[in-house]
Amino acid sequence: MAIFPLANLAPSLMVITRTPLRISIGGGGTDLPSYYEQFGGCVISAAISQYIFVSVNRMFSEGYLLKYSALENPKHVDQIEHPILREALRRHNGGGHIEIASLADVPSGTGLGSSGTFTVGLLKALYAFKRESATDQDLAEEACEIEIKLLNRAVGKQDQYIAAFGGLTCFDFQPDGKVDVKPLRISDDTLLDLEHNLLMFFTGHSRSSISVLTDQHERSTRGDREMIENLHFTKQLGLLSKAALEDGQTARYAELMNEHWRHKRVRSQGMSNEQINHWYEAGMNNGALGGKLVGAGGGGYLLFYAEDPMRVRRAMAAEGLQELRFRFDHDGSTVLVRD
Repeated sequence: MAIFPLANLAPSLMVITRTPLRISIGGGGTDLPSYYEQFGGCVISAAISQYIFVSVNRMFSEGYLLKYSALENPKHVDQIEHPILREALRRHNGGGHIEIASLADVPSGTGLGSSGTFTVGLLKALYAFKRESATDQDLAEEACEIEIKLLNRAVGKQDQYIAAFGGLTCFDFQPDGKVDVKPLRISDDTLLDLEHNLLMFFTGHSRSSISVLTDQHERSTRGDREMIENLHFTKQLGLLSKAALEDGQTARYAELMNEHWRHKRVRSQGMSNEQINHWYEAGMNNGALGGKLVGAGGGGYLLFYAEDPMRVRRAMAAEGLQELRFRFDHDGSTVLVRD
């Protein structure tokens, strides 16, 4: 992709984007290239009303002013330490004179796809800053290219795609790398049921997903039979979850959540621990019909489906877990301010 110097673009003065985080509804893990390039993958994902905001502002001094969990002020793009910012700016603004800041509703490393969300939101902001547009598909693919190909990270494509498209969406990952995007065909009643009865609680632990996903990637690449069969089953559970939700069978979906969690724990020793298992059982013993840990594992958020939400809320509050309330986001990555 060509680099467009700032001086030739008549850019905006400021842009702010809002990009949703996500929860995985089913099939998570089959979106890694090490699996879908052999067998094809399928993930159902939901964008939620928790966001990452990225602002891009023109400044008159040379270089870059980058504000995230750290602060950088390099003169040249190759001196940028944050890998995603560095690669995105190499593509879109190698000439400097730019300030970028990010703000997130939740901490990173909590299983809600923050890295992919940040990458999509950053690219959306940079395109808008140059007064250019990119389709949701193009944004998602470029974000994947940066994270998977350029940075060589063992991550999947789910996070980037749901961040760009939003909604409750089914993604079919083809062996040739193409991604078919299909909104989940659910009724308004089912949508409201899920928003009312899906509950998410923070375990208090954040961790990078890279170690867990790297193990999955390496085992899939060398054809580890146990891993491949586990992912085959996970993909099938995702398809069954899609059918259950499109039929309005939310209690059936809750059962499939439990099946998914049982098989997910087998995938890696770092997926769960004694404390997480205790909280999971506390939720199930207090009326939850289904539950699982969101994300690659080892921390982050526990997600439950319960027809009596208040009973589960009281049980989790007694365990000291804080709830993260959410609704579904149907907009995907959007530009809030363009000055």
